[in-house]
Amino acid sequence: MKDPPHTSAYAYLLESQESEEKITSPNYRAAILPFVFPALGGLLYGYDTGATASAELSIESPIVSGVSWYDLTSMEVGLLESGSLYGAVMGSVLAFSVADLLGRRRQMIVASLFYLLGSSLMTLAPNFATLVVGRLVYGFGIGMAMHGGPLYIAETCPTSIRGTLVSMKEASIVLGMLLGYCVGYLAMGVVGGWRIMYCVGAPIAIIMALGMCWLPPSPRWIMLRAYKGNASVESSCEDAKAVIHRLLGKDAREEEVYSQLDEILRSLQYVGDEINASEIFKGSSLKALIVGVGLVFFQQFTGQPSVLYYSSKIFQTVGFSRVSDAAKISIVLAVFKIIMTLIAVWKVDKIGRRPLLIGGVGILTCSLFVLAAYYAFVPCGSVLAVIALLCYVGAYQVSFGPMGWLLLSEIFPLRTRAWASSFSLLINFSANATVTFAFPIILDAIGTAATFCTFGAIGVVALLFIYIVVPETKGLSLEEIEAKFAE
Repeated sequence: MKDPPHTSAYAYLLESQESEEKITSPNYRAAILPFVFPALGGLLYGYDTGATASAELSIESPIVSGVSWYDLTSMEVGLLESGSLYGAVMGSVLAFSVADLLGRRRQMIVASLFYLLGSSLMTLAPNFATLVVGRLVYGFGIGMAMHGGPLYIAETCPTSIRGTLVSMKEASIVLGMLLGYCVGYLAMGVVGGWRIMYCVGAPIAIIMALGMCWLPPSPRWIMLRAYKGNASVESSCEDAKAVIHRLLGKDAREEEVYSQLDEILRSLQYVGDEINASEIFKGSSLKALIVGVGLVFFQQFTGQPSVLYYSSKIFQTVGFSRVSDAAKISIVLAVFKIIMTLIAVWKVDKIGRRPLLIGGVGILTCSLFVLAAYYAFVPCGSVLAVIALLCYVGAYQVSFGPMGWLLLSEIFPLRTRAWASSFSLLINFSANATVTFAFPIILDAIGTAATFCTFGAIGVVALLFIYIVVPETKGLSLEEIEAKFAE
């Protein structure tokens, strides 16, 4: 009977290297590019959010739209705003099917091509139907990139700075939002300015595609491919070893290379002979899936992005009523989000994931109850609502924002990582679309105060979920996290 792949791989490893010394000092210079190019996928996601907020105003203007179909119905406005989001849902489904076949690197290349095509269609759209198609195609890129990017970063970066780098993916999203707001503000007065806003995504997508073509595949995906019988164990070990050496930098020691390869091979001990998608609902994968789906569910149903949607109205109550004021406020909020995200990035590998989640969600929940009380009892014009809004935004950016993406990239076993991550991402975008669609309906039905109070109550449940279910993964390799869920 033929030995399992991981047994053959271990035999190869032992023949090649007997020393096993774990090195923990990361090479920051070598980790920069394997982070930057995948992070562009998040930047393009955030850019779409920021640019569309201004593009909608430009398209609907009879003066600067530059088209005859500027008079959009409320349904058309909804399609314009949410088109990329629904495309992201479909992109997540596509990622579920092809992620392990393509690998993380090629998945990001495909995502960049969707970004490029979608941006081109939106820029050159002769009618509204083409614009919506472009929004959907761009959304496919979002779904693919937000799945593959965090996985590639997590699977290629040193363990000791994994939290920092994957959390920086959230910072890249917010940076993209800021870029979108700034471009929108500058192009708002230009005839056909919305085309400029959507055009900016194309060159960024090209840079992302070229960068991902230059980067190596994930070493963990290389060994998973060998495990699934699509390549020989010996050649895969050699390929993975070469990639690890490249990722660690030219000064990397052989002991460190073999230590990382050994960790990857150890993870193959926790899997059986056949792989199918239903396994995400079994054993350790199910335990991790409960954590992942719970996080993305609460991430959206505690009011994000509805509270931000309502932010302009909150600022209007304290005197910022002009359209130009709203644009400037959006830029200020994006800068504030970046600052708070960078604080989380700075502390995540020192403090840990759970303390940031518990503290951030606690403040977020209190802010929602303050907003509910404001709309129920406080006269309009009070600065209390602005303070509560800033506390909400800041708390989200040190908790659910970066920690959600980070834990999704860490907790799933290598065997089912691509499927489980894409399933969680599908839930994320579906929940986002549901909350965005339902928010105005709920607002009309029960009022602003009760809506924010409902979000606050969900926040209390989220706190209990995090405290009871979510584990700490600080300082653990992906394989050690996998073993922790297998206990």
